[in-house]
Amino acid sequence: MRPPSRSILSGVVAVAVLMAGSAACTIKSSGASSGDRAQAPASGRSGTGTADLTDGAGTKVALVPGGAHPYFQPWKAAGAAAKRQYGLGDVTFDETSEWDQQKQDNLVSTLAARGYDAFGIFGVSPTDINTTFADLKSQGFAVASLASCPAGGTDKADFCLSTDVEVAAYKAAKAAIGAMGGKGTLVHLTGNNVDANTQLSIRGVAEAVKESGGKVKLLQTITDVDKDLQTAQKAVSDLLAAKGDRIQGIVTTAYNPAVAAADAVESSGFKAKVVAIDDDAKILGAIKDGSVAATVVQNPVGQAEVGTWALALLETKQCAMRQPGRTIDSGSFVVTKANAGTYDSARKAKTEQLKKQFADTYLVCK
Repeated sequence: MRPPSRSILSGVVAVAVLMAGSAACTIKSSGASSGDRAQAPASGRSGTGTADLTDGAGTKVALVPGGAHPYFQPWKAAGAAAKRQYGLGDVTFDETSEWDQQKQDNLVSTLAARGYDAFGIFGVSPTDINTTFADLKSQGFAVASLASCPAGGTDKADFCLSTDVEVAAYKAAKAAIGAMGGKGTLVHLTGNNVDANTQLSIRGVAEAVKESGGKVKLLQTITDVDKDLQTAQKAVSDLLAAKGDRIQGIVTTAYNPAVAAADAVESSGFKAKVVAIDDDAKILGAIKDGSVAATVVQNPVGQAEVGTWALALLETKQCAMRQPGRTIDSGSFVVTKANAGTYDSARKAKTEQLKKQFADTYLVCK
């Protein structure tokens, strides 16, 4: 079974709402090809109001990652595209040089002082970021938690649009176990142990292993190896030197160890099956040449594109969240050699689906 998740539960609620006949929006661009999106902005209706973004020129959106990391780089282009598509006053991408919550808070305050009035934020500290969200909301700003939700099940932002990392990790582990032939010893490489996302990833992998009925053993879970590529490379090198002949599979649920594992297994000649995360060019190349079995890609473009659009609707007061603080899964996708050339179409389709879900279910417009 899939691990129980917030996104699955919210999907059940969404179906119930629609079946009950609640007022909903429709998106004119729903189902359009990616090439048509610029000509057909997302729009819809709720009651007698409209969710068309009629005037976003006064809205300035700031996309603020927790720090420097390759995962967030697609936010730049997606934010710039959203600015053009929706006629926004500005969309900026700004990050601190260090992963430090106080420094991120200082940056957000500076952006607010510069006139930015809507914020999509990946909080550095999942246990503390709600304080930041609450402060921004008290000043009247629209706020989204992007790519990571606060710890503890309460979100003071308007919404959280993030990968359901437990489900993504579960998919990755199932892919690794499949590549291993359904039996053997698996190692899990992941991120910061205190990060709520890391703990969810650990749960997802554990659930997949449990489903093997004892045929797969989780030899080790190695955390805190996503600081940078050098840290990950050393961890993988040490792992293979000490236990490489006992490992049939490696599942990675963080970016840097994914790249490090792909490189190390290929260069060392070990036969372990590697399942990575995200679509780094090296990983995609390794999938195509067979040295990596699969990867699970996320949807950072969708997070920035849909997040910016929804923030603009909220900041202009055209719409409000039907259920503030809701968690929404931005999607994850298993990529193998069979679909390495076409997987991005599924990701684009998910982004369009997210817009429709916001209009149909998550937003209520005046």
